[in-house]
Amino acid sequence: QVQFKESGGGLVQPGGSLRLSCVASGSIRNIGGMAWYRQAPGKARELVARTLWNGDTYAVASVRGRFTISRDNAKNTVYLQMNSLKSEDTAVYYCNRFGENYSWGQGTQVTVSS
Repeated sequence: QVQFKESGGGLVQPGGSLRLSCVASGSIRNIGGMAWYRQAPGKARELVARTLWNGDTYAVASVRGRFTISRDNAKNTVYLQMNSLKSEDTAVYYCNRFGENYSWGQGTQVTVSS
């Protein structure tokens, strides 16, 4: 089964930016849809954004216009560009197959705080 390794998180002030990366151990071209999810303390994991095999993207309303998902099939890597970060974006961010998920990686912590 494909495994995912997320990176790029950190501590950032409100209004700041981060770029997350997710490297897959196998071909994301073959996987098809890929997504970023997040889990805030005490809350369930939720979808943030997804990209389909054809490049079509979707982001949930709370991050739309601020976050952009992209993919590089040649590098088996999915990215999440996060701009205008807010305190409510604080969470552990994970990438995974969109829909029927594979095993979860360790994620990367994003903390938005002044």
